[in-house]
Amino acid sequence: MAGGLLAAYQHIDAASDAVKTLKLQGYEGFTVYSPAPLHELLDAVNHKVSPVRLWTLFGGLIGCAAGFAMAIWMSLDYPTVVGGKPLASIIPYVVIGFELTILIGALSTLAGLAFHAWQTNQKAPYDGRFSNDHIGIFVPCSAERRTAVEDLLRTAGATEVRVETD
Repeated sequence: MAGGLLAAYQHIDAASDAVKTLKLQGYEGFTVYSPAPLHELLDAVNHKVSPVRLWTLFGGLIGCAAGFAMAIWMSLDYPTVVGGKPLASIIPYVVIGFELTILIGALSTLAGLAFHAWQTNQKAPYDGRFSNDHIGIFVPCSAERRTAVEDLLRTAGATEVRVETD
């Protein structure tokens, strides 16, 4: 990352206005920090839906199919008729299918989260105030565009804007 500007905001409205203005100006790749999930910021940032949920879905489906397939395969491999029931009865295997759905779904969620976190590998600067009472916006930009971006952030109501370099 080539460095950029880190702005701190005390008010949600000012930060969401800054995010909206950055989007309108065509800036991409900026990072927003907030101490809690704030709906105004979420609406302003308008992130894409995380692809990790697809990992969970496919992991759960594979786990369910594997649970039923394993139980049916084992009952057919060692055929023991109990109480006149059919060998491959679905109802008793629901618990095994459910358990493997949860297990494989959870493990694939962790795998998807690790994969997508490793894939993005963004290292934006951070300030401890963003975990307490401030909202932060880091905008990566070149040295030539810093004055324009700084003016934009200050106009939106930033209490502090500082230059961050690698």
